[in-house]
Amino acid sequence: MPIPPSIADLIDRFSRNADTYTSTDYNETQLRREFLDPLFAALGWDMTNTAGYADAYKDVIHEDSIKITGAGGGTKAPDYCFRIGGTRKFFLEAKKPSIDIKGDPSPAYQLRRYAWSAKLPISVLSDFEEFAIYDTRVKPAVTDKSSAARHSPNFPPHLNLVARRKISAMRQAARASPLLETPKPNNMRTTPTEDRCEIRRIICRRGGIGHWDREGGIRASSRD
Repeated sequence: MPIPPSIADLIDRFSRNADTYTSTDYNETQLRREFLDPLFAALGWDMTNTAGYADAYKDVIHEDSIKITGAGGGTKAPDYCFRIGGTRKFFLEAKKPSIDIKGDPSPAYQLRRYAWSAKLPISVLSDFEEFAIYDTRVKPAVTDKSSAARHSPNFPPHLNLVARRKISAMRQAARASPLLETPKPNNMRTTPTEDRCEIRRIICRRGGIGHWDREGGIRASSRD
C-alpha cells in the first residue's frame, strides 16, 4: 500500500521550502501545527480529539504534566503525550528545525528525562527533518551524547514504531506475553549509536518513497 499522500505532501513541502523552515525565524509552534500534527494524524493518532473523548481517554495530550525524578526535578510538560485507552505510550518532544538535534545533547537529555520519569519504553525527538526514537528504559545522564540510547539499526523503521495501529497491536501482544514490555534494570545502559532517521532520506527516496505496511506504519523502500 503506498504511503498516504498527506505524508508525501508534507515531505515535499518541507523539501521545497527548507531554507524557510530551517531559519531561526520559523518557530516550534509553527512546526507542530504545520508538520508534526498532520504527520502523526497520518500515523493514525487523533490529534485534535475528533472522537470527543473525555480527557482521561484522549489519544493525545498536548503539554502533558509529569513529575521529574532526580535532582532538580519538579513538574514538566512534554510537548505531546500519546496514549491508548488512557495509558501513556510515548512522548514526542518537538524542536524547531534550526536546532541541531543530532549534535546538541540537550534536547535528547530533556526528552529522555521526561520519559524515564514516566517509565515509558520509547519516546520521540523530532524537528520533522530528523526523527529520532530513544530507548527511554535507559537511565539518562547529563553527560550523555545525543546518540546515547537511540534505537539501534536492527529495530523496525522509525515511523512504523509509533504508528497507532502498530502500538495497539503491541499492546495486545503484551497482554498475552508481558515479557514484551519488561523494562531494563535501572542501571543498564546501551552503547551509543548513530542511528538517526532523516525523514527525507528514509521515506522520500528518489524512485520509490517506501510503503505503508500492514500494521499501519511505514517501511523504507529497498532502493537508495
